[in-house]
Amino acid sequence: MPSDELTTLLSILLSHGASRRLIRRVVYDTWRERGTLVDAAARLKADFGVDPPTARCVGDERRVLDRLGVVVVRGDSAEFSALLASAPDPPIALFVKGRASSLTQPLSVAVVGSRRASPPGRGFARTLAADLGRAGAVIVSGLAIGIDGSAHRGALDVGSLTVAVIGGGHARIYPSSHRDLASEIAMAGGAVVSEYPPSAAPRRANFPERNRIISGLCAGVVVVEATNRSGTLITARMALEQGREVMAVPGSVADGMHGGCHRLIKQGAALIESVGDVLEAFGLAASPQRELPMPPDESLSRVLAAVPNRVATLAEIVATLALPVDVVLGALVELEIEGFVEAHHGGYIRRPPS
Repeated sequence: MPSDELTTLLSILLSHGASRRLIRRVVYDTWRERGTLVDAAARLKADFGVDPPTARCVGDERRVLDRLGVVVVRGDSAEFSALLASAPDPPIALFVKGRASSLTQPLSVAVVGSRRASPPGRGFARTLAADLGRAGAVIVSGLAIGIDGSAHRGALDVGSLTVAVIGGGHARIYPSSHRDLASEIAMAGGAVVSEYPPSAAPRRANFPERNRIISGLCAGVVVVEATNRSGTLITARMALEQGREVMAVPGSVADGMHGGCHRLIKQGAALIESVGDVLEAFGLAASPQRELPMPPDESLSRVLAAVPNRVATLAEIVATLALPVDVVLGALVELEIEGFVEAHHGGYIRRPPS
């Protein structure tokens, strides 16, 4: 983005005196009338009394952008997601850390759910995201602890692209415990995106607002765990308003963790038990798969049986076997050479059938 346009864009986004929704509406109305960001800024000031920030404030934001290596994709540019642009109330721009091209892939699926997710729920989200990644989908979520983080991890496990939509600026990654995860996502070819300038605080009100971007980037949303009062249901509602496919994973009625999912299913959401159900909801068929033959050596077969369909560390695999570490490691190396397992992000995973 040219320097003067970036300055004007930041000035608009950092303005005071009007709601962010109004500012977005005025900018898009101006673009539809073939006006510029300068025209929009003038209209906001003249018609709505919006106060622009100081030049120093804008300059500080620009320096943070440069330091973090964040790029800006305008909502009226060819690089912006066409799906998101067609949704109600799209962002004026996205601040992107990573590859902006990951936002415009043929199929993106959101996998979202509770921050207080159960271990089985987190495991299912990770496995589903990995399976969707193997099927060619980009996994979109919100970088939160619980289901969101597990979904991102599942995509990274199998080398798939994943996109994290955050509720604050890039200089204020939230939660702070997921800063490393955000870096991994960007370094692996995915993207961490925000509609907020880099120094924006992750305020509570931002998260419902950012949910429209999670659903807007995707063809559909899978809700893995959600109570009846879960904020995840906001994402599902926005997905419906945007004409996206809404899917939900059922669970036990005893623990109260799945009430929101069951309600969505009653209202017509597709019931999801596996990656095949997700693909079927999109009118796609899962690729026929064949089982890999077991290795002829009995000791190799034993080690292979201890490798799950998710990334497991060497320590986790050894813990399930009564074998020395060097024996297990040697077997894993041999299994990797023979094509039975793959090394991923500090661990091993069974090679998917092909």
